[in-house]
Amino acid sequence: MADNTESDSSRIKAPPAPELIATAYARELGDAAILYQGMSLADLAHVIMLVETDIIPREAGGELLAALLTLHPAPPLEFALDPARGDLFSNREAYLRMLTPAVGWLSAGRARREATTIGYRLAVRERLLVAAAALGDCAAAALDLAEKHRATLFPDYTYLQPAQPTTFGHYLLTFAYPLLRDLDRARAAFARTNVSPAGSGSVNGSRLPLDRARLAELLGFDGIIPHTRDAMWQADGPIEIAALLAAALVNLDHLAEDLQIFSTAEFGLIELADRHTRASVIMPQKKNPYSLAYVRGLCGEAIGTLAAMAAVGKTPSGQIDNRMFAYGDIPRALEAATGAARLMAEVLRGLSVNVARAAQRASEDFIGATDLAEVIMLKCGLDYKTAHDLVGRAVRAALDSGATTLTADLLNAAAVETQHVASLQGLTPEEIAEALDPARIVAARTGPGGAAEAPVAQMVAECREALADHLRWGVAARGRIEATESFVLMTAAGIKAAPLRAPRASTSPQPASPETEAQSLQQLRESLSLEELADELFKDMPEPPHRRRFGR
Repeated sequence: MADNTESDSSRIKAPPAPELIATAYARELGDAAILYQGMSLADLAHVIMLVETDIIPREAGGELLAALLTLHPAPPLEFALDPARGDLFSNREAYLRMLTPAVGWLSAGRARREATTIGYRLAVRERLLVAAAALGDCAAAALDLAEKHRATLFPDYTYLQPAQPTTFGHYLLTFAYPLLRDLDRARAAFARTNVSPAGSGSVNGSRLPLDRARLAELLGFDGIIPHTRDAMWQADGPIEIAALLAAALVNLDHLAEDLQIFSTAEFGLIELADRHTRASVIMPQKKNPYSLAYVRGLCGEAIGTLAAMAAVGKTPSGQIDNRMFAYGDIPRALEAATGAARLMAEVLRGLSVNVARAAQRASEDFIGATDLAEVIMLKCGLDYKTAHDLVGRAVRAALDSGATTLTADLLNAAAVETQHVASLQGLTPEEIAEALDPARIVAARTGPGGAAEAPVAQMVAECREALADHLRWGVAARGRIEATESFVLMTAAGIKAAPLRAPRASTSPQPASPETEAQSLQQLRESLSLEELADELFKDMPEPPHRRRFGR
């Protein structure tokens, strides 16, 4: 049993039940690795703000910051998480208590759930950016392949029945556009995630002069959540993230399902690279599309996560149920979606198209029947419904006779049945053959969004431009966040600390006055780069936290 437990309170005297420790507390600690760095940054920013606003004594704040820096960005080896202490917040507090008596100041103006909520938001925003980059890479792979195969004839299917000839490039753009919409949704979710709940007090704010704007700045948030109670008890955020992941995985699942079907011996249109498949241990001939099966399975899991987040969100408005499971489930779901997108990008870069087989299938099974009906409408003056009926009758007659293509004789027989013989007299066998030619069919699709080479090339270019915008946004957002996190560490180090209970041996001079410290720190900031400044501030530490951060 730990020395300090969750029951350390004037209100609660009995220790937590072993059953509570083994279930709820243990589950909460299972999310510790996800929340740890964000909670650490939240603690550092909170103490910096408390010192800057003179809410707590500078000496106590400096000592507390020194202790917090020893815990950042990962727990030291001697820091063992214990579910008997409760969640990560309580475990960190218990360890800090062993380092400094100043730990009591950490709770000034802040609830446990604020620190945890910040840790969650920081974990989610980082993983959202990584997931967006992976989705963007998948879109890039689809666009590269679409451009390569913009003229490769390919059969298109509806209900898995031959529909119309197209190109493999045009088909692949079906999935590039949803990926771009997924990126739109990710950016919107990031904007709603990257706002600060810090400084909210408990539910109605705080009598302390907490500087919420400064906290948002220190933590790299784009602003503050206006309402303090809403900041603490939002249930829709996890649902939104889960929904966008479900949408993204469903989009990837569509592609995975199609590719799995197209790679079968019965279709034979594509082949996956060996590195994306798995052999059967009993059937020597098998080449199982394991990568695609995995993505399809993740889609089902994402839908389950969405349902779970909606279900646990149905609580009274001031209750933790709606987030205690989201803290770990949503970041893990983001990681899973990231892996799925990366895997699908790799599959696309490795697959090969059976060009001859695809061209053959693009001319079989009366796949050009729609164009023939349209030619009859245009050349013979029949309405489309009548032309459709004529061609349908001709297809049925061909199937009954064993013919594999539509001919003038079959169409004339259908015209006799429907009393439209005179209408077809101007249609030549050559015009019928041209109407059924898959290459001509595709070339005729010159309108916006069509399968002809020119509109496909235009769509690829437009998608690349949109994708480049998303990628620039992601790089800029990551840069701002990393710079801010490094600045927090440097600011914390710049507030000189009183000795800890177990100080390291040091030959450092006596601490300077606060005014001298501020002047020295400003001079350093003006003369050194960000990384050089961090090196200077942490020069006495054997493993500086910013180096651990940059070296991840």
